[in-house]
Amino acid sequence: MKRRSAQDLPDASDGPLQALSEALAALGEAGEVRAFLEDLCTPAELEAMSDRWRVVPLLLKGVPYREIHDLTQVSVTTIGRVARTLERGAGGYATAVQRQQAATASASH
Repeated sequence: MKRRSAQDLPDASDGPLQALSEALAALGEAGEVRAFLEDLCTPAELEAMSDRWRVVPLLLKGVPYREIHDLTQVSVTTIGRVARTLERGAGGYATAVQRQQAATASASH
């Protein structure tokens, strides 16, 4: 992966990032998103993103980092990064969790 300085990181108005975001938003089903991600990402990238996503619900429940590590084998460093992003990020994790919970709730009714 390319190393970029903080000033080189894309923002919401970045053309290629916006195009990628729109492509993901256009996919209507989890299976379609999975196929897209498998085409787009390397296995290592998919593992890294999956690891980050796995720890989000545990962090939101207040599970200690060491216990999350023991449960998931995700590094404490990665867990800390995800926790910082939950606190100070763009809000994407929170939105995804809320939407996933709403979809699960409506599917069970």
